[in-house]
Amino acid sequence: MSSLDLIKTKIKTLYETNPQIHVNISISHPKLNLQNDPATITGVYRNVFRIEEYSSGSPKYHTLQYTDIFTKQIEIVELKNDQ
Repeated sequence: MSSLDLIKTKIKTLYETNPQIHVNISISHPKLNLQNDPATITGVYRNVFRIEEYSSGSPKYHTLQYTDIFTKQIEIVELKNDQ
């Protein structure tokens, strides 16, 4: 099992058991910077997953790639604590 498959499995497990997470995101396109903000995993797909976050006060949905976790542009605090 590759590292990417392991990340996908962990996110799918979080989605099924406790989709409430905290994320640190720093990506430039689209510009998105979140630091330990609460979010909810709303969908898990083959190459991407979706989150809903409220940092601006209203709900915003973001589609994120698993590879961004692998390259450390996205960090899910619950996965960090799991290691």
